Amino acid sequence: MIIACHLLEKDGTMVRWPIQRSHRPALKENTMSHSVETYHSGPFDLTHKLTVEKHGHTALITINHPPANTWDRDSLIGLRLLLEHLNRDDDIYALVVAGQGEKFFSAGADLKVFADGDKGRAREMARHFGEAFEALRDFRGVSIAAINGYAMGGGLECALACDIRIAERQALLALPEAAVGLLPCAGGTQILPWLVGEGWAKRMMLCGERVDAETALRIGLVEEVVEPGESRGQALLLAAKVAQQSPVAVRAIKPLIQGARERGPNGWLAEERERFVDLFEAEDTHEGVNAFFEKRTPQWRNR
Repeated sequence: MIIACHLLEKDGTMVRWPIQRSHRPALKENTMSHSVETYHSGPFDLTHKLTVEKHGHTALITINHPPANTWDRDSLIGLRLLLEHLNRDDDIYALVVAGQGEKFFSAGADLKVFADGDKGRAREMARHFGEAFEALRDFRGVSIAAINGYAMGGGLECALACDIRIAERQALLALPEAAVGLLPCAGGTQILPWLVGEGWAKRMMLCGERVDAETALRIGLVEEVVEPGESRGQALLLAAKVAQQSPVAVRAIKPLIQGARERGPNGWLAEERERFVDLFEAEDTHEGVNAFFEKRTPQWRNR
């Protein structure tokens, strides 16, 4: 069955992106531009929780689940399905994840889901969080988090799954799960220490410290701090620079960088050389070299 994202190009053209889904939804026509259609099949009703816009070669995904842009089963499944489609779209080179409104990027999981203490539900939610944010981490292009406010718990883990993080000056970042007897289950315990070191990771997860934007920049948790209201625009500007790079080369480089976390640099040096040679089979490699010598802008085809 097909799910469709309606995307509005900057020239006003409406683009329909289909997403494969395993069970049959009853579709409701959606009159809102830039947003995922509403689906009424079991628990699915994604229109008000995720919106998508296409800016050139960039997909802008906005978490739109007020009041705190929390994640639930529906939005996590929706994010995973959307990312599966984006990975198949040769016209998308980068994506930006932002939060709707001025206060929250995302406050993480809706704790009401865990109120009854059901272990089976906890296992299911942990799986959905893991699958969604692993799909975000494995996105073949460049992903950028535009952190416009609070990024707490699973909200920060969403940002950690992105390649680059841009935070507004008023943003606060935290992994406070231990304060309610839980722990980060979507990559926080593994990715945060790699970025900020073991000491700061323990301060945030074991001591419950909240980190402001300037501190986050200083310890390497974010790459840039901007003024309030500017994170989305700055992220889109940075994403536009990705379109100047060969998407085939970006797709080859990204896992080499990420792989150093697991095996260290020595474990990937031989693989780096092999992937360099493999690029000579790509059309984009020949285009890039020819464009350099012909003093023109390369026209990437993503193949």
